[in-house]
Amino acid sequence: MSLLFVGMSHRTAPISLLERAALDAEGARALARDLCGGTVLEAAVLATCNRVEVYAVVPSFHLGVQDLSGALAQRSGLPLAELAESLIFAYGDRAVEHLFNVSAGLDSMALGESQVLGQVRTSLRRGQEDGTVGRVLDQLVQRALRVGKRVHSETGLDKAGRSLVEAALEGAESVVGPLADARALVIGAGSMSALAATTLQRLGVGSIAVANRTPARAERLAAAVGGTWLGLDDDAALRAVLATADVVVSCTGAVGTVLDAADIAAARAERSVDGEAAPQLLVDLALPHDVDLAAGDLPGVELVGLDALRRRLAEGPGDDPALSGVAGSVSAARAVVADEVAGYLGEQRAAAVAPTVAALRSLARDVVEGEVARLRGRLGPEVDPRVVAEAELAVHRVTEKLLHTPTVRVKALAADGADGAGYAAVLRELFDLDGPTSGLGGLAGLGAGSVAPTVSSAGSASTGGGSVAEVLRAVAAQTPAQTSAQDVVPVEGGTS
Repeated sequence: MSLLFVGMSHRTAPISLLERAALDAEGARALARDLCGGTVLEAAVLATCNRVEVYAVVPSFHLGVQDLSGALAQRSGLPLAELAESLIFAYGDRAVEHLFNVSAGLDSMALGESQVLGQVRTSLRRGQEDGTVGRVLDQLVQRALRVGKRVHSETGLDKAGRSLVEAALEGAESVVGPLADARALVIGAGSMSALAATTLQRLGVGSIAVANRTPARAERLAAAVGGTWLGLDDDAALRAVLATADVVVSCTGAVGTVLDAADIAAARAERSVDGEAAPQLLVDLALPHDVDLAAGDLPGVELVGLDALRRRLAEGPGDDPALSGVAGSVSAARAVVADEVAGYLGEQRAAAVAPTVAALRSLARDVVEGEVARLRGRLGPEVDPRVVAEAELAVHRVTEKLLHTPTVRVKALAADGADGAGYAAVLRELFDLDGPTSGLGGLAGLGAGSVAPTVSSAGSASTGGGSVAEVLRAVAAQTPAQTSAQDVVPVEGGTS
């Protein structure tokens, strides 16, 4: 059993595809449950505004890639042939490294943002509640959360990176004028909306209103920033607030648009003074998008969506003094990730040989106890118990000393990245040991043995990570002699 990651993000897929493949909370949970109903042992799904990723414990590399990518396609309703071109995979230790980088904010659209850490935590909690996360993924994701916390507390990545909200609101005054005189409307009451509201408050926006389908949540968030609230289903109230808002930030989990271009145009008509409406900045942080794209064509409206943010953030810090030292912060964060990856893999490799060590020691105890029992039988009941006890202790000491070096050494070799599994196999063969060959519920795919099987025509597969489309095409091209039957699953679009 091995660890496999399959997914896509803003780095591998266009926003338009991410929007179509986006999963809400229930969709993410359903995907994990679907996977665990088949050959997958454990699964956790990370679905955010700019990524959909699955982490799973699988019995086979090829079968795992096909199962995970096929389930993603089925759940999103997109053809696998189209989806696979933007999907990537990572296997074994590469999957561990990827998750740690994601949790650290090193793979985010806004470098160093901390929102993803909460999203990883939510993914873990949902998996625990639904029973799709077992011991392996629980330990892995808990460690990933620790990595994220270390990066945020020990490096300057928080300062070097900009949140999506901060990036979106950069230059807002050039659109709507002084923020102290501005009115803002935040649509949604989730974590990203809360960040938007608190950021607007910190920037000195004069008035903040919060709209949400659940009034209680809107009221709580509004109270936290000293603002007002309204129900998102109250069309009249929403139209009135929208007409007065200079800055609108929307981030909901709704399917379909929340603000139509016609509604915005009507609100702007009410906003008009002498036939000219004051400018408005609309920030859409949702995926799928909340704001009708046609609203960006309305006079006086500037619409900032995830596509524009991605382009802006990709340009880098430029001459912004606030972002100086980015390279050093990223280097420090990557060093933390590398340290944590090495530590985690060492622990898992050492744990994987633990059953062999335990079996060897158990065998030794059985042999000693058998020999002592035979000694007692030969000496008879009249023998001094202290003599037998001393003899038993001496035999135990000799056995422990003989076993100490090989058992300690095999654990150290495994932890250091040497072929600990190979040495454990030798011990089992030499001493004819029975039982499981690894710990972690059979997960032996981490570390030196974790590289994905080499796949013809897919060079990336031999390095432990690469393109799902290449792997599916390569598997389809293999002959029966090269690929076992269980690894071949028909894939639509001619890439089976």
